Amino acid sequence: MIESLLVANRGEIARRIIRTAKRLGIRAIAVHSEVDADLPFVVEADEAVCVGPANPAQSYRNVEAILAAAETTGAQAIHPGYGFLSENADFARTVADRGLIWVGPGADAITAMGDKINARNLMAAAGVPVAPGTTEPAADLAAAVAAGTEIGYPVMVKAAAGGGGMGMQVAADEAELRTGYDKVRAFAERMFGDGSVLIERYFPRVRHVEVQILGLADGRVVALGERECSVQRRNQKLVEESPSPAVSPQLRARFLAAAVRAGEAVGYRNAGTVECLLDPATQEFFFLEMNTRLQVEHPVTELVYGIDLVEEQLRVAAGLPPTFDPDALAPRGHAIELRINAEDPLRFLPGPGVIGTWVEPTGEGVRVDSGYVAGNTVTPFYDSLLAKLVVTGVDRAEALTRARSAVAAFALAGPKNNLPFFAELLDNEEFVSGDYDTGIVGRMR
Repeated sequence: MIESLLVANRGEIARRIIRTAKRLGIRAIAVHSEVDADLPFVVEADEAVCVGPANPAQSYRNVEAILAAAETTGAQAIHPGYGFLSENADFARTVADRGLIWVGPGADAITAMGDKINARNLMAAAGVPVAPGTTEPAADLAAAVAAGTEIGYPVMVKAAAGGGGMGMQVAADEAELRTGYDKVRAFAERMFGDGSVLIERYFPRVRHVEVQILGLADGRVVALGERECSVQRRNQKLVEESPSPAVSPQLRARFLAAAVRAGEAVGYRNAGTVECLLDPATQEFFFLEMNTRLQVEHPVTELVYGIDLVEEQLRVAAGLPPTFDPDALAPRGHAIELRINAEDPLRFLPGPGVIGTWVEPTGEGVRVDSGYVAGNTVTPFYDSLLAKLVVTGVDRAEALTRARSAVAAFALAGPKNNLPFFAELLDNEEFVSGDYDTGIVGRMR
């Protein structure tokens, strides 16, 4: 097993990785920006190195500073978490070139799946269902309009190099496509350094369902069930649950088989997620993208399958077999994750500040992965995620009951937060029924 691990991330995911590393007897090394020096992940690491000021480009995305920290501390491996450099193929390749172990998929797989158009084409060739859309970037506005006419409205205008729900615009007609194309292209150039745009069919009523895959050290790819991720604001997830209340055993078998084919098509190793759109009316699903990293919502899979995905990632990276029998995977119960963010619960605008009160809920079936404690300052420099509140039950009804109690018991004061939204959601008739889609938050607001 790996002996020393540098975690190239911050907040709750860094703390969560460090927890598993220390349980396994691995020396855990944190890197942090100047403003994060007193956060729990820094305090709990065996060693910590400041890699720069608050600006992520000068700290958490500063490749040379992170590699220098790895060299100074004698780190054997680097785990990138999610976000920041986690899907940066050049960074993954450089880590390997420096003789370090990269805890994630290889650079070639990251590259193959990082461009949405290339990924769509690869998946189609592998027999994974894809939505109608362009097979190459829309070179200009005229090409985008032609594609919209051929595909049929409404369409989604998307940044080919985007991710995390960013760089997307729905167009109901040609006029909106013309406006949306320019906006997405400009956004993509600014955020991703790549203005390539794709056009694909947009489904007004759709569910977002994803499959957790794990590429094992022996070359096999296994699927660890699906997650429902349809509660979203601005195309970004707020709630995830497993199993999906919309997926029958027959549909699940199709989902998992397609996800395994997707992983095999790129020789995938380590943890990844195949994201799909599900049309509840026809029970058809379409490949959306593959996230070549650990997901924010991985705890719901861990709790339903009884495994530690970070430990499995470390074992794959070290060339070791998994702790579980790949031929005997069986989910148990139901898990729901709520992303507790420092944001206005009505408009979902960021609300940083000093945390005056922080008391996490406890009890049977309750897990909290948090990045903060009382007295910490939530700064405006990073994602607004404060913690992930995850509950389990023998079935969805019990998980919902525990979620309501846990939200009520979570005492948080200081920055604005979305706990009131979750209290509302958990009593929402549509959500409770399980028959909801990606438009649910808009209907609530």
